[in-house]
Amino acid sequence: MPLGLGRRKKASPLVENEEAEPIRAGLNVAGMEGLDGGVVGLGEGATSDGLHPPPNSMRPRLIFHTQLAHGSPTGRIEGFSNVRELYAKIGEAFGIPPSEVMFCTLNTHKVDMDKLLGGQIGLEDFIFAHIKGQRKEIEVYKGEDALGLTITDNGAGYAFIKRIREGSIIHQIQVINVGDMIESINGHRLIGCRHYEVAKMLKELPKGKDFTIKLVEPLKAFDMIGQRSGGSRSSSGVQLGTGRGTLRLRSKGPATVEELPSAFEEKAIEKVDDLLESYMGIRDSELAATMVELGKDKKNPDEFAEALDETLGDFAFPDEFVFDVWGAIGDAKVGRV
Repeated sequence: MPLGLGRRKKASPLVENEEAEPIRAGLNVAGMEGLDGGVVGLGEGATSDGLHPPPNSMRPRLIFHTQLAHGSPTGRIEGFSNVRELYAKIGEAFGIPPSEVMFCTLNTHKVDMDKLLGGQIGLEDFIFAHIKGQRKEIEVYKGEDALGLTITDNGAGYAFIKRIREGSIIHQIQVINVGDMIESINGHRLIGCRHYEVAKMLKELPKGKDFTIKLVEPLKAFDMIGQRSGGSRSSSGVQLGTGRGTLRLRSKGPATVEELPSAFEEKAIEKVDDLLESYMGIRDSELAATMVELGKDKKNPDEFAEALDETLGDFAFPDEFVFDVWGAIGDAKVGRV
């Protein structure tokens, strides 16, 4: 079936081997009691119906426990609707500038990219904030087309390394690590850039030449594992990661409590995330979830394409990609994986 996407902007070439994975500026939180085990989504601006978000007095009061990942007392934060507000609340709790927060992990103080705080937070998840540590400047010789990096961003202006492919150019440079924030490349400051912009710049660096990359690594404790035995619980005995609902933080719209994804949605999200990597060199489960949400009730691919244009037009997805995503959602509906 032809797709009515004639007005669609041409997709900008992103990356092939230099992957990019964004952490969404919006968040979701699961497991809120009294809200039917739903999910809360947080964001800025108007709701999807064009309404202003409810006043603070009418919003559900959600309190989260947090620590600095390198070691700190336990703090309590509440009243945030997106990543930037979350970082501001963490800054208030620990007396540091919000700009010092690089990223957060859930239920572990380690730099574990599988535990990154992304688009949703379990209502009983424990938040660990990783802040800026040592700066380093490295000269790298690009001897191959691909450097072997996967890039993500924190939704608040910092891009950092999520994955280093074994045996790659970067893998051989011991001082470059997962979790390092990319501050600049060849003197070009990257604070405020999105993941795909940084990945594209790395991809376009000329082969056979040196380049200079400035990084900032997360602040580390002397012995984080020993220091953290039993440290992922608050003194009040809150259980970690046992919530059944999700709090969702969005870049647009108010905080909402939502139901957990169905089995169909989970399968569809996984498949769409694979397609994002295949077509565009990025992985982003929250973006995939948004696409599944937009497509699950549509009757044909043209309606789906229109919905994508309205909500995610900035990505300018290729027509063939949209058609494959539509097919993946349809396969998940009927149980084909």
